[in-house]
Order: sequence, then structure tokens, then C-alpha cells
Amino acid sequence: MDNPKVPLTLLRGETLLMDEYFLDTLPNGLRVVTVEMPHLHSAEVVCYVGVGSRFETPECAGISHFLEHMLFRGTAEFADSLELERAFEAIGGAVNAATDAETTCYHSRVHPDQLERGLAIFASMLLRPKLADLEVERRIILEEASEDLNERGEQISPDNLTAALLWPRLPLGMPTIGTRDSILAVDRAALLAHLERHYTPANTVIAVTGRVRRSAVLGAVQRHFACWQGTEPAAAPAGLAEPDAGGPESVWVQDSDSQVSLQFAFRLPGRASEHAVALRVLRRVLSWGGTSRLMLHLRERLGLTYNAEANLALYDDCGVLAVDLAVNPENTVAAAREVLQVIDELCREPVPEEELQRVIQGYLFDLDFSMDHTEDLAIRYGWGTLVGYRRTLADDRRELAAATSAALLRSARERLVPGALKLAVVGPWKKQDRKAVEELLRGFQS
Repeated sequence: MDNPKVPLTLLRGETLLMDEYFLDTLPNGLRVVTVEMPHLHSAEVVCYVGVGSRFETPECAGISHFLEHMLFRGTAEFADSLELERAFEAIGGAVNAATDAETTCYHSRVHPDQLERGLAIFASMLLRPKLADLEVERRIILEEASEDLNERGEQISPDNLTAALLWPRLPLGMPTIGTRDSILAVDRAALLAHLERHYTPANTVIAVTGRVRRSAVLGAVQRHFACWQGTEPAAAPAGLAEPDAGGPESVWVQDSDSQVSLQFAFRLPGRASEHAVALRVLRRVLSWGGTSRLMLHLRERLGLTYNAEANLALYDDCGVLAVDLAVNPENTVAAAREVLQVIDELCREPVPEEELQRVIQGYLFDLDFSMDHTEDLAIRYGWGTLVGYRRTLADDRRELAAATSAALLRSARERLVPGALKLAVVGPWKKQDRKAVEELLRGFQS
């Protein structure tokens, strides 16, 4: 067994030893995060690349997502996507990938005894993709993009609609998948240029969690990735964190559905903001279980919806707190009024101490539970390392212990303001209901 206090020698690389994880940097700049979880019977391999939709222009919108798809279309060692999938399945894998605003992530469970093989397959994907069958993949992506459009070709994804209001004329305001025109414009040369620009060792973190040993992880990564070379990562275009001078904005799209979907979205500062901890706690006050405020008011007391959920996304320099729900058309106005009242209450009155401690205790329990999940720790330390927001469990526990109702109230008053609020409404809404909801928006915190 490796002594966790004795670093391995990595030529000109670097080693950082922590109580919860290991971080090693190879000479080519590739960072390797290892979390040893010897009580488990599986392992997770996650490859994070620092590129997403905010690195794109309107002309190439969606190319990061397109490239993610293309890496599954065979490599120098695997003839096609079927052969690649079978290679993962043969080692207990279930490979998948995702692209968001800032990162692209490739991940798979593997049997711990097959770790070396798993890393070899990922190296083949990242370093030697064939980028074959482009037109087939284009058709698949166009079908995927169609899921966010109605029969008239209008955007109906609340996430995309509010993003366009939150970050107008900025990359963050564009759909991650791109538009039909930008998807049709992607060619092999553009994909190769995007790959060479962003898929570099210094812009990548490999996280391995589960029943693994750091020495084995590091040895395998060195064998399969040490030859990788590339440029330094590109800086992300700036976002927009400050609220508008005016009031809330809304966008309304008619859609032939049985329910009306609403998303209330507040533009926020980014991960490093002094408000970050308070905002994470406020999200749980709003939505974390049946006794959270949104569920208690809208579902349990009024029966207006089956589910109301708050989500928080904090990027490097900006973020969003969004409340999502779907209601019968006749409940549109009542539901909107109730959501705004719940948020307004957070800005007017401190969260009672009993409620705050209950929310924090649930948060602490979830931190403990995360130590049983390879994916959770891969995200915490792998994604955190990539985006410069690596937080240990001890960091979170310490900051939660210091959270106060006064701090939550200050953050709510400063950030959940009318100029930061955007609303998207999609479904069979009525004109009179739109007028009533827009009147509620004008009256929010007036």
C-alpha cells in the first residue's frame, strides 16, 4: 500500500497530497485526480475537458457538443462506435458523455481490475478519434435539437429561453446544442480545429474514483497519456453577472401541451462570489424535499403542481438560480403568484433558525452520503480541479457551520432582485393569464 504522505516521483510533474484525494500533474500538464474508496466494488473514470458552449461563436454554436458525439464514432484502435461500445462493455463499462457551458465530460464505470484497459480506451478516444460518419451524427444531433422545438420550429426549452434573456448576445445565451443553421455548418475541418485547440493535456483532468490505488491510476495514465501534447487552454469569454437597471423580463411561447411550464431565473455572480455559500443554502431552502418552501406552498398546501424545483448553476463569473414547475393552464397565474411570494419572503424575512439548521443538517448528511458515490467525488475533485473550484468535504462542512440567517437574507436581498429576474412560459397559456402574470412581475419587490 502506498503511504499517502509519500509523493510519487513524476519526472518534472507535481504532486499534491490531501486527506480526501490525490492530485498529480504530469509533465505535459495533464492533471490526475485519484480518490481511493477501498470499501467499494467498482471504479469510475471521468475525463473532463475545459470546453463548452461559452467558448463558441454564433456561427459555430454547438460544435463542442457535436465533437463530443463524434469521439464515439471510432478511433485508430476501434473501427466504429459499435466496436468502441463493446470494448467498454467488456470491462463492465457504461460509457457516456455530456457537454455544458464550460466543460465536456466523458465517463464510464469500470471494474477495478480493468482500470488499465479503461484508461487505454479513453486515451484512444481523446487522442486518436477518427471523426468518421459525420453526416450520420449530424442527423442524430438535428433530431436531438428538435426536441427543444415545437411544430412551428420555435424554441420551447425553458432553459434556453431564459438563457437568451439572462445573457443576450453572449455565448452563454446560446443553446448548448447549437441551432439548426450552426449544426448544418459544422464540417470536419472545424471539428479538427476545435479538437486541436481545446483537447489538450493542460486543459484536461482525469478523475478516477472507487476501489483503486493511486499508484495504479498514475502508472496507467502515464502509459497512455504521457505522449499527449498541446497548447495552453483558451480563456472563456466574459459573462454578465450584474442585474439590469430595469425590471423583470419574460418570454412566452405557445405550445400544444397539456400543461404550462414556467421557469423563473435570476442572474447571479459566479462561483467565487461571497454569496456562493448562501445561495447554495437558499436553493435548499426553496427546494430540497417535501418540506422545502416551494413544495410545501405550491404542492402540499395549494395543490397547484406535482413538483416545483429550484436549481443553481454557478459558472466562473456568473450564474443562475432557476425555479421550474409545470401546471394546468388554469393554475398559471396562481402558481406564478405563489412562486414570487415565496422568493419575496426570502428577501424580506430571515430564515428561522430551526428551518436553517434542518436544511444545513440535511446538506451535511448529503455530504456524508456522497462518500459512497464514485460519481459525486469525481465531480467534486475532478470537475472542481478543472474549473479552479476544488472544494473538499471539509471545506463545505466548515462553511456550512458558519452560515447564518443574516447572511442568507443579505444574499437574497442583493441578488434576487427585479432586474435579475427572467421568466419563460411555454404551453397552452391564455392571453389574460399572460397579462396577469406580467402585472405580478412588475409588482415584484416594488
